[in-house]
Amino acid sequence: MRLLATSLTAAVALLALIGAARPAAAAIQTRTVTWDQGGVTCEGYLAWDDALSGPRPGVLVVHQWMGLTDNERMRARMLAELGYVALACDVYGQGVRPADQAGAAKEAGKYYGDRALLRARVAAGLDTLKKQPGVDAARCAAIGYCFGGGAVLELARSGADLRGVVSFHGSLDTPLPAQTGQVKAKVLVCHGAVDPYVKPEAVQGFLKEMEGAGVDYQLVMYAGAVHAFTQKEAGDDPARGAAYQATADRRSWVAMKEFLAEALQ
Repeated sequence: MRLLATSLTAAVALLALIGAARPAAAAIQTRTVTWDQGGVTCEGYLAWDDALSGPRPGVLVVHQWMGLTDNERMRARMLAELGYVALACDVYGQGVRPADQAGAAKEAGKYYGDRALLRARVAAGLDTLKKQPGVDAARCAAIGYCFGGGAVLELARSGADLRGVVSFHGSLDTPLPAQTGQVKAKVLVCHGAVDPYVKPEAVQGFLKEMEGAGVDYQLVMYAGAVHAFTQKEAGDDPARGAAYQATADRRSWVAMKEFLAEALQ
């Protein structure tokens, strides 16, 4: 019995020694990043996996109309867990975070009414991402939610140098449609099939625009999903026109992962 106890003690000590010799488990790291665009300071949120070394693809995350929130920070960390360096972008500017929907509508309206400014603001975020340590500047993409979904489509239409964009329940219309050969990025649009804020005619107009410009695009529509289907903050009542739907959220994230794996290879 004493021999058995001694053997067990030795085994436990050996396992402890082996565990101590192993490197500590890597963790997702985050930090605040600031940059300037047109005299406005923007403040974003960078996330990466410190277990990885060498250049890796970067993904820009553009917020919905409430500005940069915990939701976009969460998505940036999720992307970092997939091996990307992710920057949750700030379109509105440092400290500009609407307190309610009326404030959000007013702030977002500034950029909907000035698409050149919207494109410049998001492009500045992309440039900032490309300059971050560990980012392969030649392999970058952008994703966006609601307001941000429309914003990344504008970035693609502008001819920005990136591999792909993904819009989640974003606006699809634009006063500055894509021109033939101008769009370098592949495009994925994840759209709620019964989104009352993006009318069927807007969807058809988008399809016509993409076909006319020769864009490599995909449009995926999720049954029963309304606006904001990836955001739990939207509640669970689709009758309001904006509501979270777990199935569409899960399926669209899987679609995004497959899309990015192809676009950023």
